[in-house]
Parts: sequence; C-alpha cells; structure tokens
Amino acid sequence: MSVKYTKDHEYVRAEGDVYVIGVSKHAAEQLGDVVFVELPDAGKTFTKGEDMAVVESVKAASDVYAPISGEIVEVNAAIVDEPAKVNEDPEGAAWFVKIKASDQSEIDGLMDEAAYATFAAEA
Repeated sequence: MSVKYTKDHEYVRAEGDVYVIGVSKHAAEQLGDVVFVELPDAGKTFTKGEDMAVVESVKAASDVYAPISGEIVEVNAAIVDEPAKVNEDPEGAAWFVKIKASDQSEIDGLMDEAAYATFAAEA
C-alpha cells in the first residue's frame, strides 16, 4: 500500500498489519515551527474522525484526527521531546502513532498521493 491522505492532512502508511499515522508535509509547512505535540496513550482506541492528538506551532494549535478506527499500539515519544522533528521529517521519522485498524475498508476512502497533491494545492 502506498501512502494515503485525509482532507485534514493526516497520512496513513501500512507497516505490516499496523498503520503509521502522522501529519503530511503540506500540513507541517502550513503549521510553521512546531513547538508542542501531545499524543494519546498506547492502548487507547479511536473512531475514524475523532480527535487523536494535538500539534501546536508558533502560529496555531491544531487537532490531529484519527484517519481510521483502531487501537494505538505505539506512540512516537521522540516528537514529544523534540517537536521540531515534525517540521524536519513529517512523513518519515516524525510519525505520530501506530494503529491497529479495526476496519481496514476505511483506508479505501482516503486519497492517494496524486489526489492529495491536487487537494493540497487547491486548499
């Protein structure tokens, strides 16, 4: 599976049976310098569209929404300690959470890279 995106600028990338979730490069650029990240605890479950995390920059605070339903199996403590990593590598090392999906079909409704690039350019 390639990377999929939401209209709220989160991305989802498969790693085996777990999905890596974070904010897109476009979102990180729009936020500006990220100064704070709040992540949920591992073991917490979310429904698609639910507030899952918070990212704050010098410009604004933004909610990060669960792009798919499931249980958090891992959180990236490195970005809590060093929020600037979100600006440096948002779709790589600065992932937010890993989630075990409860409904894999939700991924089908997300945008592929080309559709997201068009959406982000028009936003």
